[in-house]
Amino acid sequence: MKYSTIAVALACITSIEAFAPIQQTQQSVSALAGSIRSEVALVDERTGKPTGTSFLPDDAIERGSKGNPIEKFKFKKDGTSAWKDVYEYAAKIRAGELNWEDVEKGDMDNRLKFVGLLHRAKRTPGQFMMRLKVPNGIVNSDQMRFYADSVEKYGPDEGVVDITTRQNIQLRGVKLEDAADIIDGLHARNQTTFQSALDSVRNMVGNPLAGIDDNEMVDTREICNALNDLVSLDPVTGTRGNPVWGNLPRKFNIAVSGNRDDYAHTHINDIGLQPCPHAETGEMGFNVVLGGYMSIKRVAESIDSNMWIPADRNSVVTLSEAILRIFRDESERKDRQKARLMWLVEKYGVAEFKNAVMREVESYKRGVTIQNSQPAPTGDYERRDLSGIHKQPDGKYRVGVLVPAGRLHPADCRTIADVAEKYCDGEIRLTVEQNIILPNVDESQLDDLKKEPAFESGSRFKLTPGNIEANLVSCTGAQFCGLALIETKSNAEQLVDALEAKWSVDKPLRIHWTGCPNSCGQVQVADIGIMGAPAKKLDPETGKNKAVPGCNIFVGGRIGEDAHLAMEPDFKNIPLDLDDLLPVVENILVEKFGAVPKKKRKRDVLKKLVGMA
Repeated sequence: MKYSTIAVALACITSIEAFAPIQQTQQSVSALAGSIRSEVALVDERTGKPTGTSFLPDDAIERGSKGNPIEKFKFKKDGTSAWKDVYEYAAKIRAGELNWEDVEKGDMDNRLKFVGLLHRAKRTPGQFMMRLKVPNGIVNSDQMRFYADSVEKYGPDEGVVDITTRQNIQLRGVKLEDAADIIDGLHARNQTTFQSALDSVRNMVGNPLAGIDDNEMVDTREICNALNDLVSLDPVTGTRGNPVWGNLPRKFNIAVSGNRDDYAHTHINDIGLQPCPHAETGEMGFNVVLGGYMSIKRVAESIDSNMWIPADRNSVVTLSEAILRIFRDESERKDRQKARLMWLVEKYGVAEFKNAVMREVESYKRGVTIQNSQPAPTGDYERRDLSGIHKQPDGKYRVGVLVPAGRLHPADCRTIADVAEKYCDGEIRLTVEQNIILPNVDESQLDDLKKEPAFESGSRFKLTPGNIEANLVSCTGAQFCGLALIETKSNAEQLVDALEAKWSVDKPLRIHWTGCPNSCGQVQVADIGIMGAPAKKLDPETGKNKAVPGCNIFVGGRIGEDAHLAMEPDFKNIPLDLDDLLPVVENILVEKFGAVPKKKRKRDVLKKLVGMA
């Protein structure tokens, strides 16, 4: 469907409800269009869609045109039509008319991120990480097999699939000539990569137990899907990619919690929705927290906005749209480090920002009312672990499966797909701990499930992992990411294997790894967070200290109702070699988490004595 001139003009109106074809006089269109500076493209000639820039007010356009290099590039070449370039580049490369090296650097390294394609120029030149959108982290067997088929051709080292800390999927090793076919395959399976990276609203995080939770306060599935459609579904064409949000100042994260466990980690998201009944009416709703984020320059825990809304689709979408509109049009466009929501809230002041949001919501005239924050639930509550086998309210069972460091190879994807298809109608749920949950397993099938080859001794997957290994989280690391100072995933697995073999703790422990201070591995929320850093170690040959891969260690982060970020490392510049790192972490385990040595079986001791172990 092509956009008319009227639809393009309407793109300048604030509410996306106005982003729909209606009849208007040519005079009013001309007047409206005349208010926008002539150098800004209002419509992409190839797609017929308005550009993301066309929705910005003049003030934001002026600030952006003088802003940082990425802002200038976005104004020069709008990102909302980058998918068109992907198809054209793919066709030309396959036809031998183009090499990936010939693609404009700004497209390769920045603009294609709007289609979810992130060039790994430093580690794997010419290959991309492709980020999806998986609202509430729910996928199925067919999709999982498609992921495997998509990356297998790139080999066992580069063609892998990662579960992320936003309940999301990332495909690795993707080449530009294959990207268009992968996008088509995803769209055929009701998934997309559009607007999943750079200055876009990222994957919607929800409750991985939604609909099967005996402590559920809100079912987050419909809400996450509605928010995903708000930010990435074109309201005019019904196709993926929404230009209304095609030129945000920076990325934006939303998390919707469904219970007191807060599996979504609302305290580190730009918008966090925490379920809470209204104190007087008992109506279920959300307290709204704002501004949580992590970056190389600043780590901020979300703050109470003093806002409560009912837990219905209309209220959540309307509030989120209002906050996004204010953020899009008013946030920083010069210093990207200050272009996150927290900085805008602080500029306003919390009370005045709330007033601005309330005015915006009221202007939409959708019957949504914002009230003051309600008293959060009280009383003792212990956050539940997602690992292992647990009964659901309907009598069926959910089965948590450990996926070490969230890394899946094509064969792993197919194995999980087969198991899910056999025992839970193909449904697979992702967690922010980078593990999976198989829901709705019949009690009569549990024994057969436990006996599946996928979960045999020696398999990477575990149904009953130890307390140390169960919640291991790791960013991509230096294998693919050019920002990472260290390799994370393999080192993370090696460390927890060594700890699990030797030590016992009485409750699940959370060990997070991140390769650099951007903290994609979220080390500040972990019990023990390991961040890549420089280190030095004595060289026995020269007798001098030499630079080696190292880390800083954070201790004491918390999640759930009593969330707390560990802002400063307790240990700095520890060499990454296991001989150096292991004793330091063991000491933390003993002193901070009460770890005790595991008791060895007598037969293992005897084997060791006679040289058999």
